[in-house]
Amino acid sequence: MKYLIVSDIHGSLPALEKALDFYRKQHCDMMLILGDILNYGPRNSIPEGINPKEIAARLNDMADKIIAIRGNCDSEVDQMLLDFPILADYALIVDNEKRLFLTHGHVYNEEKLPKGKHDFLFYGHTHLWKLEKKADMTICNTGSITFPKGGNPPTFAVYENNKVSIYELNGTLLKEI
Repeated sequence: MKYLIVSDIHGSLPALEKALDFYRKQHCDMMLILGDILNYGPRNSIPEGINPKEIAARLNDMADKIIAIRGNCDSEVDQMLLDFPILADYALIVDNEKRLFLTHGHVYNEEKLPKGKHDFLFYGHTHLWKLEKKADMTICNTGSITFPKGGNPPTFAVYENNKVSIYELNGTLLKEI
């Protein structure tokens, strides 16, 4: 399976459209969303092209190809607009015997690891992308497609066949493990 992994959309339709364009062109099988889908939150500015209803419509069209978890800006009201579950704090995917732990980052992260063995930890929340191998786990913060921090460009990740890649929203490859 080829997974497109995004976090921190924060209601920006133009950012989501670019990610979905990459999803289609790269023939991804599923989209993994690591939270903060529709709302921008009180600490962020209003994002370019804010349009939560249209984001919900676009994602609902592919609901059977999405696994999503709750971010700190997601709520029960957001869930009412979406046709796929978003209120769990984490999801565990097993792909070719590799365990992928998906979370937003405000509950679990590399400083507060979940219990159990995981081959990959994917999170967002900080809006700072990161990809590194630590001991027996690969850690990936996908960054944010809408509000990147630290002078970084908007980013997302792809997972396929035990390989993680970080891309800029424009499709430029930044790093691979």
